[in-house]
Amino acid sequence: MVDQERIFADRRDAGFHLGKLLEATYKDKGALVLGIPRGGVIVAYEVAKILHGQLSVVITKKLPHPSQEELAIGATAEDGSVYLTFYAREFSNTVIQRVVSAQSKEIQSRIERFRNGKPLPDMSGRIVIIVDDGIATGSTIVPAIKLCKTRKAASVVVASPVSGARYVSDIDALADDVVIVEQPDDFYAVGQVYEDFHHLSDSEVTDALEGFEA
Repeated sequence: MVDQERIFADRRDAGFHLGKLLEATYKDKGALVLGIPRGGVIVAYEVAKILHGQLSVVITKKLPHPSQEELAIGATAEDGSVYLTFYAREFSNTVIQRVVSAQSKEIQSRIERFRNGKPLPDMSGRIVIIVDDGIATGSTIVPAIKLCKTRKAASVVVASPVSGARYVSDIDALADDVVIVEQPDDFYAVGQVYEDFHHLSDSEVTDALEGFEA
């Protein structure tokens, strides 16, 4: 970890610092860097540039509680991989599958918007680095890790500019490496380490993806 007082100017600045932290181990290793839209893609852009890697996006969606949408019962990835929180225990498999299916439309929409409908790049035998702009609970990252493992990635790294000291234990259990720049003692929100943490538009994300050159 580095100085916990660091405040990033924006997601690009955060991505630069994250990339420098990953550089010694992962530069020029042919890494596939997967940003989680929207904010994670901007961070991933800078990481992929520093590592001379390939940039793409992996789509995950939270699974809303059937009667309390502000709560999440888990998350799902674009291949159907699922992570469930303890809130899911009160629901049958049928109900959970209905919630998962309900998210598939938005997942497919994001694949169209952010990857032009194209499949994920080949991961077999590769280092895959999953990047988000911050980890609060980390629930949306777990199904992404499962997806990469299913596709036979050689190793799966989770990387983020910031997290709290605690997040879902499945991340440490499933990932081969977890790299975080900042873990503030008083962590309360991802945005606390950013001067600019504005809501990103789809066009900002697609512009970054289209403008990337390894």
